[in-house]
Amino acid sequence: MKKTLLALSLGLTFAAQAQIVQPAPLVSIATHDAFFEKIKALCGKAFAGKIAVDNPAAPGFEGALIMHVRRCTDTELQIPFHVGDNHSRTWIITKTGAGLSLKHDHRNQDGSHDEQTMYGGHTVDAGWPNAQSFPADQYSKELFAARGVPQSIGNTWQMYIYPEQFSYRLVREGREFRVDFDLTKPVSLPPVPWGYAD
Repeated sequence: MKKTLLALSLGLTFAAQAQIVQPAPLVSIATHDAFFEKIKALCGKAFAGKIAVDNPAAPGFEGALIMHVRRCTDTELQIPFHVGDNHSRTWIITKTGAGLSLKHDHRNQDGSHDEQTMYGGHTVDAGWPNAQSFPADQYSKELFAARGVPQSIGNTWQMYIYPEQFSYRLVREGREFRVDFDLTKPVSLPPVPWGYAD
């Protein structure tokens, strides 16, 4: 009888603990959800882009520009951004429960992380169903300072999605860069990005 009561007590304790550790569902607002879902709807497809604004012009984006909405869950989107034979960049959009996060996962060809990686920002307002802004977060600001690129501390990344076009934009004082991708014509899928696997 004592063993039965002990087992019952332990079972109730474990059940209570299990309830405590269950993650709470992520709460988000309609504009963030709509933006996320518009991109998620493109999952599995790749699109060609072109530089629309590069002021002042900077090297590093020569070759074919391809975005691939590669992996999608209910809370995360992985979007490799291929530049010619450079497969080092993956944008990661995550629902955080307090908005949306954008991170830039930069890898070396051997799959290891680049010294400047996982920088990005977090939404600070509702944005719009078709457009969101990601001002640099504290991690990114400290990374840029440590890496000797303090001008990047003022970075804001923006993404726009419309039925025929997706745009990725970087703005800061004295710098604007934007790539527009044609969503009307999917292209062949690019290689697996560095550091990832199928």
